[in-house]
Amino acid sequence: MRLLNILVIGALIMAASYVYKIKFDSTLQAERVAKLRGELRRERNAIAILRAEWAKLDTPGRIQGLADRHLGLRPAEITQFDNLDRLPERPPPAPSDTINVMNPLVVPDATGSVSPQSAPR
Repeated sequence: MRLLNILVIGALIMAASYVYKIKFDSTLQAERVAKLRGELRRERNAIAILRAEWAKLDTPGRIQGLADRHLGLRPAEITQFDNLDRLPERPPPAPSDTINVMNPLVVPDATGSVSPQSAPR
């Protein structure tokens, strides 16, 4: 009987220590969760501040003021626009000949044709 009492007391001590370990681990996890929630709250506040700052910096009035101050652009004049019927004709398509394209002596100009100065002789 005495051996049974000692085994039961030993089991109770082990169970109590195991419960204490579980409680200690859960307390640590709860502190970790609270810490992470605080960090998350700080990060969300920082994001909200950055979004507000971005909205302030992105306002069209501010950008227009910066453009006027730093770019020195002039307003578009009516003489800068023309009718579509006065556009030049579309240039012919560029040749699909890969040998001439790779040839450094043949330099095509902006229209895709070869300029007379760089044509091979």
